[in-house]
Amino acid sequence: MPVARSVSDVLDDHVTLEVECIDRMYLNVYQPRLQHVNGVVWFFRGHRGEAFASSALMDPISKSFLASIHRFCRDRGIPEVEFARGQRKDDLAHEYPAEFTAQEGCCSWAGRRRRPGGFAPRSAANPNTGASYPWIVNSTGVVNQF
Repeated sequence: MPVARSVSDVLDDHVTLEVECIDRMYLNVYQPRLQHVNGVVWFFRGHRGEAFASSALMDPISKSFLASIHRFCRDRGIPEVEFARGQRKDDLAHEYPAEFTAQEGCCSWAGRRRRPGGFAPRSAANPNTGASYPWIVNSTGVVNQF
């Protein structure tokens, strides 16, 4: 059975960040356990201590994270940019560095809507009793990505 590793462990052992010139940065964190339904169920029941797994439990986590992003940008005067459908992101993104006067820092924070894979609530039925219960299944849905 593999031992769970933190992002820090993975980065320390396998990743070196070397930047020569950058105009944007993408951060992706891949947590293998959360890439399948049983992993999501474990996250809510085992890690978070919930009585059952429900997608309703995801909402407060997402809203809290999003609120912290907005607060971070507001407190530091960082413009938040929302791309319109079909808009060339490079064209809009280049406007902000042109107005940025500090030696280093974040000149904008951008978001867009995507339809990635994810998880959604569904009703399932107990094969023995026929009673229905909430369940989580693989699905897709429109989400905000930042």
